[in-house]
This record gives sequence, structure tokens and C-alpha cells, in this order.
Amino acid sequence: MTTDLDTLLDRLRTAPLHPGLAGLEEAVLSRIAARPQIPVATQVRLGMAAAFGAVLLGVVSTGFPPPAVASVTLSPFGPANPLAPSTLLVGPR
Repeated sequence: MTTDLDTLLDRLRTAPLHPGLAGLEEAVLSRIAARPQIPVATQVRLGMAAAFGAVLLGVVSTGFPPPAVASVTLSPFGPANPLAPSTLLVGPR
């Protein structure tokens, strides 16, 4: 089935508007205007609570790290490298 897009767009352009679209913009704007406004002080308090909650969530989600423990320095040419291929191929001891 072939449809000519230009013909369909021309037909849509010349078609009358749907009657429900006539007052749509006014209806939407009047509903927006009728909504109760939140006071600025409440907005500031909600923003501060959200910021505090975000910081608290970040701290809690990272957990408390364990105390720092000195680790073995890994260097590729060091004498005691626990990850060297020769030590990994030996197997469990």
C-alpha cells in the first residue's frame, strides 16, 4: 500500500479543527491558575530537607570504612610480590 505523504498532509491541513480543541488552552491555563500556590518559606524548608536527606543518604550509603591497615606494597620487581605469576601458579599451601 503506497500513501502519498504530501496528499495526507494537505488533507489534514484543510480539515476543520476538532471542536474539543477550541477551548483547550484556556481550560489548561485556568486549571493551572486554580492550583494552590506553595509559600516560599515552605519551598525553602523542603529544599533544605531534601539537601540534608541527600547528604545523609550519601554518608550512610558509603558506610563507615574500616580503620586503615598498612598493606603490602605491590611493585612488579619487588622481592615479595604475592601476586607474582610464580606464586599464583604454585597453588594453595
